[in-house]
Amino acid sequence: MPHTETPGTEGAPAIRLRWWTELPLILLVYACYSAGRLLVRGDVTDAVDHGLAILRIEQALHLNAEHPLNRLFTREPWLGIPADFWYASLHYLVTPALLVWLFRSHAVRYRAARTWLMTSTFIGLIGFTLLPTCPPRLLDASHGFVDTMAQYSSYGWWAGEASAPRGLGGLTNQYAAMPSLHVGWALWCGVILWRIGGTRTAQTTRAARAARTAAVGYPLVTVVVVMGTANHYFLDAVAGAAVMGAGLLLAPVVTRYTDRVRARLLPRPAPTPAASPVPGSPIVSAGCQTSAGEQFPRQRPRQRQFEPRSAPETEPGGAPPSDQGEGAPAAPAPAR
Repeated sequence: MPHTETPGTEGAPAIRLRWWTELPLILLVYACYSAGRLLVRGDVTDAVDHGLAILRIEQALHLNAEHPLNRLFTREPWLGIPADFWYASLHYLVTPALLVWLFRSHAVRYRAARTWLMTSTFIGLIGFTLLPTCPPRLLDASHGFVDTMAQYSSYGWWAGEASAPRGLGGLTNQYAAMPSLHVGWALWCGVILWRIGGTRTAQTTRAARAARTAAVGYPLVTVVVVMGTANHYFLDAVAGAAVMGAGLLLAPVVTRYTDRVRARLLPRPAPTPAASPVPGSPIVSAGCQTSAGEQFPRQRPRQRQFEPRSAPETEPGGAPPSDQGEGAPAAPAPAR
């Protein structure tokens, strides 16, 4: 089947992504994300007011999933401890692992997926800036929440200040609860696993089913974990999903803009000139045509194609017609 190209893209060079350019870009985005959380701490009073406002909205909507889950995780260590490890680690392990897998095995889809993730992360940073929110675990104890990260801190590397390692709690913004990027990034991982890891083209049926099960289970379990550990409200999880939706819609716009910037900053490759004749060699035809039968100097004549001749007709008197020209000796008469 002949290869066809989209009209208007025949001369557009394909953008080749290299790991030594992708890795600094991802580290830069994550550094901006962490620095934004650190610098934009907001006023604690405003953060508490925003958290209480979210609780009131959930009460008005008859939503109260945080309290029963938090009591369950507090009462049952076999649930609370794995949930704390889930919250403190998978957020930073599964997402980079999927990015590396996409880059190595599905390079065609990597750029769109990476742009979607980064765009959504910056939108989440805007939410942290405009709406600092106190998580349930930092509210007054009268509201009925228990910080499971602090309760089970002896089992992990974290202390009582979010999921940061002991002694580094001051380097994180504990009031960056709205939206929940734990849920947003988990949703991104689920979509990637469902659309790419769940296909049967390059995997067995069992592996495809496992990938789709993980695609559904990972985001759902993350939603339960962030509420059960009292790190986020239910509306924080909803906002995290909305941020990923907005990032998905804006990702094509961001891609087109970066392509334009790249085209202006990087010189385009010069078109390859057509092969020219060897210097000094004359052009034989120069656009002229030869007539039928005309030959070039020193050109060997073409041999005429053999054409069968019909049987000779007999002349009156029984003698066949003579093929010799005039003046040719006559054929000897047959002996009598």
